[in-house]
Formats: sequence, C-alpha cells, structure tokens
Amino acid sequence: MSRFFPRTLRSQLTAGLVALLALACLAVGVTTALALEGFLVRRLDQQLSAAAGRFAVSLEHEARPDADNRPDTRGQSDGTFGARLLRGNPTQAAVVRQQTDAAVPLTADDRRALAGLPADGTGHSLRLSALGRYRVNAVTGDDGDVLVTGLPLHPVEETVHRLEAVEAAVFGGALVITGVLGALWVRLSLRPLRRVTTTASRVAELPLASGEVAMPAPVPVADARTEVGQVGTALNRMLGHVGNALERRHASEERLRHFAADASHELRTPVANVRGHAELALRHKGPVPGEVRRSLDRIQAESERMSRLVDDLLLLARLDAGRALEHEPVDLTRLVLDAIDDARAAGPGHRWRLDLPETAVTTTGDEHRLQQAIGNLLANARTHTPAGTAVTVRLAAEERGTVLTVEDDGPGIPEELQPEVFGRFVRADHSRSRAAGGTGLGLAIVQAVVTAHGGRIDLTSRPGRTAVTVTLPPAGPAPSDG
Repeated sequence: MSRFFPRTLRSQLTAGLVALLALACLAVGVTTALALEGFLVRRLDQQLSAAAGRFAVSLEHEARPDADNRPDTRGQSDGTFGARLLRGNPTQAAVVRQQTDAAVPLTADDRRALAGLPADGTGHSLRLSALGRYRVNAVTGDDGDVLVTGLPLHPVEETVHRLEAVEAAVFGGALVITGVLGALWVRLSLRPLRRVTTTASRVAELPLASGEVAMPAPVPVADARTEVGQVGTALNRMLGHVGNALERRHASEERLRHFAADASHELRTPVANVRGHAELALRHKGPVPGEVRRSLDRIQAESERMSRLVDDLLLLARLDAGRALEHEPVDLTRLVLDAIDDARAAGPGHRWRLDLPETAVTTTGDEHRLQQAIGNLLANARTHTPAGTAVTVRLAAEERGTVLTVEDDGPGIPEELQPEVFGRFVRADHSRSRAAGGTGLGLAIVQAVVTAHGGRIDLTSRPGRTAVTVTLPPAGPAPSDG
C-alpha cells in the first residue's frame, strides 16, 4: 500500500493541503445541506400549520349526510395529503391532484404509521407506499377522530440534491485549482531545499578518497530562521568542516609524496655507489677470501634490490603527482608476447598460456609504463604461486575498451586481504608461497599506471582461481592527467 502514498516532501505537502481543503469542503457541504434541509422542512411545517387542516376537515365533513359529497381542495397545493382516523383506524385518505382529490391506497405499514402519529399539531416525517416521503401533522377533529394533513418532501429533497450537485462541482473545481496552485507554491517554497539537495548530491559524487577536491560553493541561505534556512546553514558548516579536513588530508598526502620523492632521489646516489663499489671489489684480480666474496655478493644483491625499490618509489611519486604520460599508439599484443617470453624464462616451472585474438590489439598510452604493468602482473602471478601453476593471459578488444586478464589456478588470496591487495607494501605471503622476495609495490604500480591511463583494475580470487582484469579505455583522446 505504501506505493500509493506520496513519497517526496513536495507531493506530501501538496496532498496534505488538498486533503485538508477536501475535508473543509466536505464539512461545509454537509453543514449547508443539513441547514437548508432543516429550513425547508420548517417551512413545510409552517405551511401545514397555515393550512389549518382544511383538506383533512373536508374529509371529516364528507362523512356527514348534510355535507357536500366532495372534499374541499380549494387553496390546496398539488400533492397535499389528507387522512381521517377513527379510533386509530384510517377511514379516508386522499391526495390533491390538479385541484381535485384522489383516493390513496394504504398498506398495512401505512396504516400503522398513520395510527402511530401523535395528535400534537407538530410536523413529523413518514413514508407512504404510494406517495413517498411526506411531512405530516395530526390534530384532533370535532368528532373525536384524528385528522392528518401532509405535504410532500420531494421538493425539499430535490432542492437539497441540487445544492449538493452544485457544491460538488464548485468544490471539485476548487480542489483541482488548489492542487495545481498548491503544487506550484510548494515547489517555489521548497526551491532552497532543492539547492541543498543538489549540493549534497554533488558532494556525495566527489572522489574524496585522495587528491585535491574542489568543494562546491556554499548554499545561499535567505533566512536562517526558517527550517530550510537552518538546514542550509548546517550544510554549509558541514561543508566547511569537510573542506578543511580534505585540505589537511591533501596537504599531508603532498608532504608524503614529496618525502617519498626526495628520499628516493637522495637514496639513488648512495645505493648506486654501494652497488658500484661491490661490483668493483668483485672484479678484483687478486685473491679474495671466500667469506669476503660472499659478503660482497650479498651487498651487490641487496643494492640491486634497493635500487629497484627506489625506482618503484620514484615511479609511484611521479604518478601520484600527475606527471604526464606518453600518448602514443601501443601494440598490446606485442607487449603481451614479450612479457610472456620473459615470464617463461624467469619461471620455467609454471605453465604459461596465451589467449589472443587473431588481429593485433592496440590502444593509446605510454608503452613503457604499460609494459611495466603487464610485466608486474606476470611477475606477481609467478612469484606468489607454486611451480606447476597454470597462468593464462587473455587479451580482447571490446566495446567498453581493451581488456587484459591474467588468471592462475594457484591457492588464491585470502578474502580479508583482497580489498588491500593493490595497496603499497602489501603481500600475501601467509597464503601464497614465495620463490623470491618482492618489494610489495608491484600491484600498486599496476593500479597507478592503469588509473593514469583512465582505466580500471579488478580482482577476483578463490582457491584454484585468481584473476586480475585490467580494462583500458578505447583508443582515442588522451585521458586527463592524474
């Protein structure tokens, strides 16, 4: 039933206004109809009293031998009813028709109703089977009988019904006009509330998770004393608090980005120096003790690992800062083939499969960054799955864009970790075997590269199937930076 009731505030106010007016019209209509009916009935009672029962008296005289054989209908209006009751039994009953009388057949119910009338000279309403509803009064005659005189209630009922029809038409028109004008008035009155709703909807659609956010302008408040004005004032205060919080969050992010970029830049030189000295020491022609050589090998390996970490941090810092990417045609099919060749060489224990369309799939973007993203996806599948795992790479050109899927039948990613898997320094070591260490930035770089190209990345994982799907927009204008 709730679907039949108005849901919006505007429709509720309009419906309430029309309903209140309808109740008022109903009350006025019932009151006026009852008042008019009462007035007309009182007029009938006055006419009955003024007639003094002449027609009923003539019925009484008709029974006398010296009286005229016809009842006296002079001055009586059509429909006037007369009856004579002797000891509670109606002996004569007639009605005036075109200045003459006509006998009225009485049923048993009619006789009981007439016999039950009090002879007090006041008006009473009853229904006669042959005539309909009448207003009658009864008085005591000269011979101890009861004389009844009545006038039809049909003219009263007809007048009241006509009034009801007129009121229904007038009140119906008033309700329609009031509904239309009321809806316009409510719409105009709630215009400030619509501005509040529009502003709140715009804020709800803003990407508040990261980056700089441009908050909408405050809602104009005409009168802060009204309910709508109070809502607008509260919304403006909330927008101010949210804007300040977003500014502080953005400033903090910027400081972290600058720190990561500056730290990475500062680390590149000493890491490169350490790596260079280790390589130089390893190339020494003279005898080097075994323990020293093992230490130098570890220094070189760790310096290479730190170099990769520094390069990844620098790349993420540049992508976070919205650095412009290349915007050139890229053959994704060739990139996938090259990445599969590299993956086979690095992970010969895995089964690598390809599912490519017959025609080359191209897109528009930065070839070097896309190659790095594809390589990271394959490296992630290789590193975090045991030997013998089948890894399938699918590439397809669809209407929504270019879709790249990397799927494996490994142990899967725990459900509680899946929402964070694209975060930085996130690993699933406790659920996936690791053949080699990683920085924990591989998937974070993939997401950053895909986002910078205007695409999206999705993950579905369960034991026996893990799939990472990258969707890039169709080849065309370059996406907006950032």
